[in-house]
Amino acid sequence: MDSRTGETGVSVTSGEECRAIFSQAIGENRTYLMEHECKEILESMGIATTGFLVAGSEDEAVEMSNKLGYPVVLKIVSPDVVHKTDSGGVKLNLADEDAVRAAYGEIVGAFKYQHIIGVAVQKMADPGVEAIIGVTRDPNFGPVLMFGLGGIFVEVLKDVTFRVLPVTLQDIDEMIQEIKGYPLLKGYRGKAVDIDALKNLLLKISELVLTFPEIRELDLNPVFLYPRGNMTVDARMFVSPVPETAPQQSSGNTVEQMRTLFYPGSIAVLGATSVEGKLGYNVFRNLLFHKFAGKLYPINPKSESVQGVKAYRSITEVPDPVDLAIVLVPASAAVTAVEECCRKGVKIIVVETAGFAETGADGKAAQERIREIIKAHGCRLLGPNCSGVINTHVGNVQSIGLVEEVEKGNIGMTAQAGVYAAGILTGLRHVMNFGIVATIGNKMDISETDILEYLGSDDHIDVVAMYMEDVKSGRRFIDVASKVTEKKPVIALKGGRTAAGTKVVSSHTASLAGNDEINSAAFRQSGIIRARDNEHLFGLLKAFARQPLPRGDGILVITYTGSLGVAATDTLYLNGMRLAELEPELKERLKGILPDYVTSLNPVDYSFSMDAEQLRKTIELGIVSEDVGGLIVVLQGEILGSFVDTLRSIDYKGKPILSCVAVKEFMMEDVIRMEKAGFPVYSTVEMAAEILADMYRYSLRKDRQAQA
Repeated sequence: MDSRTGETGVSVTSGEECRAIFSQAIGENRTYLMEHECKEILESMGIATTGFLVAGSEDEAVEMSNKLGYPVVLKIVSPDVVHKTDSGGVKLNLADEDAVRAAYGEIVGAFKYQHIIGVAVQKMADPGVEAIIGVTRDPNFGPVLMFGLGGIFVEVLKDVTFRVLPVTLQDIDEMIQEIKGYPLLKGYRGKAVDIDALKNLLLKISELVLTFPEIRELDLNPVFLYPRGNMTVDARMFVSPVPETAPQQSSGNTVEQMRTLFYPGSIAVLGATSVEGKLGYNVFRNLLFHKFAGKLYPINPKSESVQGVKAYRSITEVPDPVDLAIVLVPASAAVTAVEECCRKGVKIIVVETAGFAETGADGKAAQERIREIIKAHGCRLLGPNCSGVINTHVGNVQSIGLVEEVEKGNIGMTAQAGVYAAGILTGLRHVMNFGIVATIGNKMDISETDILEYLGSDDHIDVVAMYMEDVKSGRRFIDVASKVTEKKPVIALKGGRTAAGTKVVSSHTASLAGNDEINSAAFRQSGIIRARDNEHLFGLLKAFARQPLPRGDGILVITYTGSLGVAATDTLYLNGMRLAELEPELKERLKGILPDYVTSLNPVDYSFSMDAEQLRKTIELGIVSEDVGGLIVVLQGEILGSFVDTLRSIDYKGKPILSCVAVKEFMMEDVIRMEKAGFPVYSTVEMAAEILADMYRYSLRKDRQAQA
């Protein structure tokens, strides 16, 4: 065989042979390959299998069995049979010629009404640790690799994990280590599997699927993992013609385009009005109220001025260049408005008007017409059906809801739902400072990935939040997020964790690869921290935005009640953290601060006797300790106000401190004082401990990326 290889590492000759197998199956209107075809393809990639000999008669089956050596396995080979085991098409552990002849006859008899190509003869594989490896294709992310333990572990426990292809060696390391059965692979009772061979197998499967887009789904189940090497026992591939896919939008100069969205020199508002209660009033009033730093041009054909600013009948009548246009006219007039903006030379258009693809066929047609217009003119468009963007650093507040005073902040947020983002800003502006909020609506053009890429470059933004209903740009999203998380934490709240319906699937992999599992895999792969719910999202945001990352996994817990100290301890250890061990000299100093009846030195339990001065001295000991990477303080809500000034006066020397105030909802005045002083406050100590652990894990990943 010619050993020349192409860039993929697949032999040129074997690549042609593999493609011929796919073409034949597709040409015969088959949606799957027979097992011997699958194994021929796998072995062309250097993947060990139990073989693919096919016997056309009983005598041939015996002859092949004698050559392979007993025991052997017989399997039906038929384009009409997919699930061989369930239908009686597999005979295992055949020990001699008589058993082979009997099994051959039973198989042929059972499938006499199907088209039989032959009966496969394979060597019975030595038992090993059973694994499953699979691939399915997700409509948003493309090919997705699955790995887990096979047998009962996949059928009952579903102990599997996923990554979007292509994968790196680090991705594969993480996949292997994050399944619950990893201890079985690493070594159990002195028996370990060949991890390097397993990694090599996963890389080859990734290479195979990327080389041959005809593979729609793939299952290797089981794969026996041995102390040396591995063996694929059973294989299934489901195929289809290579789909025509539109190339994902290149980032190109997206960052500079998005910079104009957030920092325009001038804004025209189409539909601006002086009539209170209308959206055109709210948006223009917001820009004036927040003292937008650039020029404003209200567009209203029936008014000479809008809210005291000279108005124009059409954007084409504005004498100066316009960087950004906000469209608020009814959907029926929006197509014309967008066309006029493009003729004016506007490069960024925000369509806040609703009534497009979300409403039905007519709306979809109007949205498609807008898409054609902006493509022809080289414009970018946010929306439609959104609430614009907010940049507190330049007063660029485009919200359709009236927004009161906001402070400049270091949190950047993108949200698919405009009302969600507006409500968040209004409700949390007292305890959290947002720098940029972007709503993307129908994301006809500008997507969450475009916004994320920009937020990664904005020096005003230190942490990014994402509220997502779906992911539009698949692989590009992972690539962009991976780069952003090297510099800044990205925290995502993704809806749709449960399936609203079921889908018809052919393979184990596809049945296990629900939308939520793939989204979680994409987030892990790119370093995104996934929030469970809104409370978790905001808890993470305020910690990352206001506190430094932990320097180590040792935590000092200071509390006024022992029960919450125990809860903090449990949560820390469940999340891979631990209680810090103070140095002997610091322990002696701590004993001098504590009441005589207190013996616990971590958690430090003051038993309802803690005052501000004791808290200050205890924190300062934790700051000095080499083993303390961060602190958690549990404060008594009734006297919370007495701690604020003391906490503010301490030099924490780069160590994070999170606080817990039980039932904080009843002490909000003092809680807001704490939050404004930069100290995140949580209702439960479990949440504080979990978030501190999230911060430490992110710091470790960031360090690994910096060293790569």
